Order: sequence, then C-alpha cells, then structure tokens
Amino acid sequence: MDKVENFTEAEFYEVNFDSRAYIDTFYSNPGGHEDEKYLLFVLQQLSETFFLGKYKGQRLIEIGSAASIHCIISACAHFDQIIMSDFADSNRLELSRWLNEEPGCFDWGPVIREVCHMEKGRNPVEVEGLLRKRVKSVVKCDVRLENPFHPLTQEPADCVITSLCLEAACKDLPSYRAALRNITSVLKPGGALVMTGALGESFYVVAGQRFSCLRLTREDIKKALLDLQLSIVEFHILKWDSTQTNHVSDFDAMFYCVAVKSI
Repeated sequence: MDKVENFTEAEFYEVNFDSRAYIDTFYSNPGGHEDEKYLLFVLQQLSETFFLGKYKGQRLIEIGSAASIHCIISACAHFDQIIMSDFADSNRLELSRWLNEEPGCFDWGPVIREVCHMEKGRNPVEVEGLLRKRVKSVVKCDVRLENPFHPLTQEPADCVITSLCLEAACKDLPSYRAALRNITSVLKPGGALVMTGALGESFYVVAGQRFSCLRLTREDIKKALLDLQLSIVEFHILKWDSTQTNHVSDFDAMFYCVAVKSI
C-alpha cells in the first residue's frame, strides 16, 4: 500500500484521542457499535482460541490495548501474568482506573457477562476479580521501536495479543512489517501471536475526530507473518455488508488471526 499523506501517527493520539469516548462508543455492549458489529465477532473468536487452554503459559503481553480489556477476558484464566500496554497516556490511565476500581470507571460488566455466557460455567464476578489480579502492569509502548517498551525490557511472552493497533500506527507497508517484527520480538519461540484488525480501512472516527488507518489486505498480513517465520494457524474474516452505512469507519472486513512463532 502507498504511504498515506497526513497520517495520524502516535503523537497525534496523545493530544486528540478521547479514550473514554472510544470505549463508550465501541464497547458499551457486547454487540459493539451498531454500525460495525465487530465486538461480538472478536469475543467469539477469542473465546474459541483460549477457553479450552490450548494456548497458556506464564506470561501474556497485549500490545496496543487502547483503553479496553476485551481481548484478555478469555485468556486471563490461562496466564499468570498479563502486561497491558499503549502509547497514549489517556488510554493507560483509563485502564488503570478500571483496574483500581476507581469511582466512575468504565463498566465492563456486560462484556464480561457475555464472554462468561459463551464459556458456560465461568462466573462473571470471579472473572472480573481474576482479570484485576492477573494484570500486573500497564506500560507505555511504541510499536515503531525495535524494543516497543524502551527504555524498559520485557521478558519474552508465551502469547502476544494485539488488536486494531498496527494498521492505526503504521502509515505504509514497510513500517507495518517493521512493527510486526518489533512486537513479535517479545514472543517466545513456539508462542502464539493473536491479532485482530481491519482490512481495507483508511479511517475511523472517535468523538468526531478522524484517525488514519493503513489499508491492508489479507495477503499483506499473511506475507508479513510468513516472512517472520510465523505459521498461521487460524485466519477468520468478518465481511462488512456494503449495503449498510457506516459513519465511524470504512473497513471492508475485520480479521482474526492466530500464528505461532517458529522454534
């Protein structure tokens, strides 16, 4: 894909991204935003990936968490330590408010209950407590850096999750490939990369503010993964119904991918 002019890079997010409006808009109910219906798709895929414990270990790192916990609900039972991360201070602050149960923090109850409904037998109150227990820190990350957590160094993880991050952080394919290399550098050999995102998307909108995205194809993503010696285990696509109007983004489809790093 060609480089996007006036791309809204990480520094733009620091000033212009409304973290609370983002989660209020896209995560207030398990169905997600009425124009997208993306959230339920990804919750189902994450549940199928993690519920039976096929992927488990000591340490999970989520890269580009934004202000959301939805990606770790199913995984939290299978990893002793979870590290969440994001570039924007406001996103990390919003996560910390929920983890610390501060007054007025976002209510993740409906989404947690939906996941527990999928995974019959899990108790929402217990899952919420386990999430807060297993998340050990929320740190700054920049996927453009060879070490995304500089100046910190993270121990290699058994699993890395990233959702709706790289296409929003990378203005062209070379920087996308580099960012993918950077985030998989913290993944152990044999570990799983779980990645969700958008195909064919050039923008999305939060609280009236437009943010850029790199238009990606399934082939772009698969080639980037294979070039890094990751074996693709799953690749699922949720196509957008082109007869509907979407006022908050212009994606063609959403994808969910699981890939394993070579040993």
